[in-house]
Amino acid sequence: MGRLLITGGTGYLGAELIQQAYAAGWNVSATSFSSRPDGQGVAWMQLDIRDEPAVERAFGAWNPDVVIHTAYRLRGPDLWSTSAEGAGVVARAARAVGARLIHMSSDALFDGERVGSYRESDDPSPITLYGAAKAAAERLVAEAHPAALIVRTSLIHGGIHPGPHEQLVLDALSGQADVAFFTDELRCPITVGDLAAALLEVAPTDRAGRLHMAGADVVSRYEFARLVAAAHGQDPARLRAAASATSDVRRPRNCALDSSLAGQLLRTRLRGVREVLRQ
Repeated sequence: MGRLLITGGTGYLGAELIQQAYAAGWNVSATSFSSRPDGQGVAWMQLDIRDEPAVERAFGAWNPDVVIHTAYRLRGPDLWSTSAEGAGVVARAARAVGARLIHMSSDALFDGERVGSYRESDDPSPITLYGAAKAAAERLVAEAHPAALIVRTSLIHGGIHPGPHEQLVLDALSGQADVAFFTDELRCPITVGDLAAALLEVAPTDRAGRLHMAGADVVSRYEFARLVAAAHGQDPARLRAAASATSDVRRPRNCALDSSLAGQLLRTRLRGVREVLRQ
């Protein structure tokens, strides 16, 4: 299958990509910011993607055919330097070694005021620092590596196997977390397995530009939480609802992505969360 380099290999999506890619026959390498985990069949590199000379050396040594860039920071002082500037570093290094680049972007780069779903042709309109960083990352990637594929995705979950978002719901149900779930924040949750499979399907292709890969269902964070609760045999009525519109923090409310183009291109089905969690 060729040489595949995954940045952020210890992350939720990165770890799933490693597992699926290795099983599919890719020669896999992965980066980690703070450690070099053990992993059969995986060559690990401890790498700070903000360090351009180090990234250039690592990419030159590994000489990947494909790079899937999943590394980011959601918050904290390193958010901008990692999520925005780091994406530009990775894009320049990937182009320098002639590697195909798939850059992971987010639905959070929209203002959320849209009625209906966002398409690939819609330009970013961020209202949060993280959204602004992901918007800047798209611009830097497109400038540095015009042949790159920029994949916008949504809330990544684990299906019947709890991921971070499901765990928050379960913690709320058990009293370990005091959290309310927004009834007016809309997302298109996608299982980490479906997303990884779709990314590996497009990896050998020359598809470039923007592509939306999100689940088929548009649900609120509250409906998502209720589906998770029911799937785990818990009473959804115990969950607390709230409205993002009345929150002190401004957040994009409608982040629904139109993934119909991906549906036409892919063999992998991007299943809706209702189908997944009601099985």
